[in-house]
Amino acid sequence: MHIPSSMMDGSVCPVTAAVSVAGVTLAAVMASKSSEKPTSERFAAVSALIFAGQMVNFPVLSGTSGHLLGGVLASALLGVPFGVLAVSLVVALQCLVFADGGFSVLGANILNMAVLGAGFGGWIWRRLATAPGWRLAAPALAAICSVMIAALACSTELAAAGTIPFLKVAPAMLGVHALIALGEAAITVAAVSLLTRPSPRISGDRPVFLTYITAFILALVVSPFACRWPDGLEFVAVKLRFLHDSAPTFVAPLADYSVPGVSNDLLATSFAGVAGVVLTFIAAWCVASASRKLAVVCSPTRHS
Repeated sequence: MHIPSSMMDGSVCPVTAAVSVAGVTLAAVMASKSSEKPTSERFAAVSALIFAGQMVNFPVLSGTSGHLLGGVLASALLGVPFGVLAVSLVVALQCLVFADGGFSVLGANILNMAVLGAGFGGWIWRRLATAPGWRLAAPALAAICSVMIAALACSTELAAAGTIPFLKVAPAMLGVHALIALGEAAITVAAVSLLTRPSPRISGDRPVFLTYITAFILALVVSPFACRWPDGLEFVAVKLRFLHDSAPTFVAPLADYSVPGVSNDLLATSFAGVAGVVLTFIAAWCVASASRKLAVVCSPTRHS
């Protein structure tokens, strides 16, 4: 659901950017005050897992594919504020390094997938997870809601930009993403079951090593064989004829998840995926480490 720059322009871009900045800032403040802070290594590993998971498109009906958004998964593994920060970081790196999603609409993509997907979707998960017997049902239902909310937000933004009327794009987006949401739910439940114990508390998670290895395998082995069909947004854009090619506003070093000089498509995707996992891990680790140090410095309980 990465919106390219060719689909959206006008005032909706700075507005969504401002809302995203506000949402990510709020998440950062809440993360600094959270009593359940993941380690820097865990935050980095889960961020890398979300990056790798988004590279693997799976087929749905009518020649359409979908991929993990990962908002609820990130929030379930890290806590909601850290989930928002993790997905925001992933979406930003995808744009800047891999040209996945336009630079001018980066704010909209972060809003849809991180602030709403991980934030609101994570909030739904938190509310449901407290009910007895809902350990697996909670992430499944929250994941479905997160995809549908993101699809609805995307439709609203496209309409606000004058790209296509809301009543025309929203039913198509919600229809195809209802199928993708089922895949999102299945992946989220499987990952939560694999990477956590029967408790939503972060302290009960399994070792970081398993999370990072899963991300590495997805990027290196699975991503080259991912479904090549258009994703839900692209499918709708082609069907409703608002998909237009445009020259990129900047040249990303690993655009389209390829590596310059590597002619074999499978190897290029593998190398780009591994590079993305490593880059995401390093960037996320640095962000988490810096935020933990800042929280210690600003702590009111710290004495001189």
